[in-house]
Amino acid sequence: MIPVFLQRANLNQQMQIILFDTGTRATFYPFSLTRPLSEFRCGIFTAKERWAFVLQQEVFALTENYLTNAYPFSPGEGDDFLYINASVILSNELVGELKALTSESALLRNSNLIAVRTKNRLTFPITTEQTKHCREVEGPVTVRFLHYPYDLVLANDQMIRTDIELIRSKKLSAAISSTNQLINPEQIFIEEGAEVEYCTLNASTGPIYIGKNALLMEGSMIRGPFVALENAVVKMGSKIYGATTVGKKCTVGGEIKNSIFFDYSNKAHDGYLGDAVIGSWCNIGAGASCSNVKNTAGEVKFWNPLLHQWISAGTKCGVMLGDYSKVSINASLTTGMVSGICSNILTTGLSPKFIADFTWNIHTGEKYILEKALHDIENWMQMKQQSLTNNDKQILEYIYARQT
Repeated sequence: MIPVFLQRANLNQQMQIILFDTGTRATFYPFSLTRPLSEFRCGIFTAKERWAFVLQQEVFALTENYLTNAYPFSPGEGDDFLYINASVILSNELVGELKALTSESALLRNSNLIAVRTKNRLTFPITTEQTKHCREVEGPVTVRFLHYPYDLVLANDQMIRTDIELIRSKKLSAAISSTNQLINPEQIFIEEGAEVEYCTLNASTGPIYIGKNALLMEGSMIRGPFVALENAVVKMGSKIYGATTVGKKCTVGGEIKNSIFFDYSNKAHDGYLGDAVIGSWCNIGAGASCSNVKNTAGEVKFWNPLLHQWISAGTKCGVMLGDYSKVSINASLTTGMVSGICSNILTTGLSPKFIADFTWNIHTGEKYILEKALHDIENWMQMKQQSLTNNDKQILEYIYARQT
């Protein structure tokens, strides 16, 4: 079980911290296509943000070469590097083991590499050849890994509880307006600038965190654990159950349960979404809903095209929607549906189980023209006062070229 009360800790400040992706990062398709694992959001923080908060220092990412311009690995001068597996969930016990790790040592758990402290600059992927000179340490502490995208959903409840306690250790909540109906108000944390009026906030089942300048419109009904990050908007009359995280500048509405939205995505209207992970810059149209349980109540599996494998998610799994993908109004999304990046899901019936990257027409398999896709992404970004960076464009061009 993940410990709820993480403590902030100081490592050697001369030590440089790097969260490394493993060679098996393809298991996190489609979200690993466009970001390092350390940029995955679960709870309030991304993994990188959480490690930086706890260790009180800057943290870098080590990932595939085509992502490094957008996520540069640029530690400063020095020869003391601590590489930490980005798929490992942070815990007090793990931090204790890392503090005790001596130079030229590798921390393992059941032959899985957890961390390496070395004077050498390692490269992706970190191989046994790069660490063969290190002393191997098998510690007694149980370490929890994320293995697949759906693990983010499974971990979100506890990570919200963990992260809110981290934030409480540093500052106090802003005042909550008296117009709201509050249940267990001591478990509700609101940042300065958030606007919450005439809402029902029930924190009896888990904490509620409302970020800076977030807006919860009147009539919203929230049941924790719940997170709305900076500048997020929850539309009027929304019904949201935990454990749900709404990323920065997302707009959500309708009925949502046990889901994670990465930053800048929209599900602004009625329709149901449950047990889902939604990437960045996605848009789910009015009336669209997903199924998260099979009619048989049996095992739900989702497809990973990079592994050519069906993966079990248990008996509940909604959708995994890759970055920049769009869902039409009134669409019905199949249980355990996976969509790659930058796809259009335009359907009046039940969606396919899997939709490939850059799909323009799910019925014919016609592919998005790259220039058109980039143009459309730029249009969507301008609606949130953002623009497509050269680094983001290069990532998309690389992925597109690799698949043609």
